[in-house]
Amino acid sequence: MDLGQELNKASKSAFRLWLLNRIMWRVVPFNKPHKIDIVAIRDNSIKIRLPYRKKNFNHIKGIHACALATLSEYITGLSMLRFLSPKDYRLIMKSIKMDYFYQAKQDVFATFEIDKEKLFSRLEANLEKEDSAVVPLTVEVFDAEKNHICTGNVDWHIKPWKKVKTRL
Repeated sequence: MDLGQELNKASKSAFRLWLLNRIMWRVVPFNKPHKIDIVAIRDNSIKIRLPYRKKNFNHIKGIHACALATLSEYITGLSMLRFLSPKDYRLIMKSIKMDYFYQAKQDVFATFEIDKEKLFSRLEANLEKEDSAVVPLTVEVFDAEKNHICTGNVDWHIKPWKKVKTRL
């Protein structure tokens, strides 16, 4: 499956978007219980929803901090994979730092915009000097009432497969 191509198809069709969400729940089984949904795809941005549901709750019936961290990892990784083929690059989350501001008591949404040209120029500059690059990305999460729930700072370690010493 070419994820970039599937995301582009899903940006033009409600059925393809529905289908892509089901495929992603199977391809990334860890995320299936969360029911994270891609709700909109634009030229350089993706919007996703984490539903307010029992499987995402913490002990006080808010959305769990780890579910919000998963949302941040998912949207930033998905956004990069739209432009970087997993056949050419290995992407591994290097680190994640979350700052929480407001308790989530309803569905939450994250919109992440990435500039393809900036991403590639940053990668090329780093990969000329090193075997790999670290790409820091920041995403903000809001609820439907526009309360700022949290900010995720996700660092992605990117390496061309031809430079990877360990194999699957």
